[in-house]
Amino acid sequence: MSADQQAMQFECGGQALIGVLHQPAQPAPRGVLVVTGGPQYRVGSHRQFVLLGCHLAAQGHPVMRFDYRGMGDSTGDPRTFEQVDDDLHAAIRAFFAAVPALRELVLWGLCDGATAAACHAARDHRITGLVLLNPWVRTDAGWAQATLRHYYVRRLASAAFWRKLAAGAVDVRSALAALRRTAQAALTTTRARTASTPQPGTAADLPARLHRALSRFPGRVLIMLSGADLGAREFSALSAHQPQWRRLLAERRVTRVDIAGANHTCARKVWRDHVATSTARWIASW
Repeated sequence: MSADQQAMQFECGGQALIGVLHQPAQPAPRGVLVVTGGPQYRVGSHRQFVLLGCHLAAQGHPVMRFDYRGMGDSTGDPRTFEQVDDDLHAAIRAFFAAVPALRELVLWGLCDGATAAACHAARDHRITGLVLLNPWVRTDAGWAQATLRHYYVRRLASAAFWRKLAAGAVDVRSALAALRRTAQAALTTTRARTASTPQPGTAADLPARLHRALSRFPGRVLIMLSGADLGAREFSALSAHQPQWRRLLAERRVTRVDIAGANHTCARKVWRDHVATSTARWIASW
């Protein structure tokens, strides 16, 4: 099914936001709004969001991707993922206005865009699905523990590392200092976390806020995790150590897909294709 790409401009807080609509000739009633993550704009790393939009639109789903205020071609000041709620609301309003056939919406987010999408979803009954690729749950303790468990263990198991060490190509003093700092951060922040409850709204409270948001959202959720991404490992550790996360992720409405070997932004074509086809199959399954 062919689809056209159309430029869009809409308003949010007195600023002009720019987006692109992938419009199939016969649009299905379920659309997809791409929510960017990190310092990215609507194209995405390696043109990931463009290719995703084309793939889903070829299946008949209208897709919109856009720039927050202060990013890409949109005007205004840059903002964090915790400050884009109005931007999401404006984009959703513009999307429904541009596609009269639209009846429901899937929010598709990467990294902190996934977390922003999840925190927004329960506020709009028209949002019936969430796709979260490597959702952002960063805390000092979680990051340090993920680094220790996966990065350093993987390095020590690497033959290339030992060859470099034998050849004198590794600064042993600096490497040991970095390992010591990471281990100390993991131990210190874990002790602090167990001694007191994280303050609401702080970075340490982020996993709890995401859990509350997903618990309030009544729709379906697809979680995709890259195998070589420390942020994804940090998210995986939540279900390993926290019963409330295990219960949530075990619900029938939640689906998990692992992308073996993939990095954070799925830089290779095989990884991007895995993401796109998994998304399309999941949308078509309900």
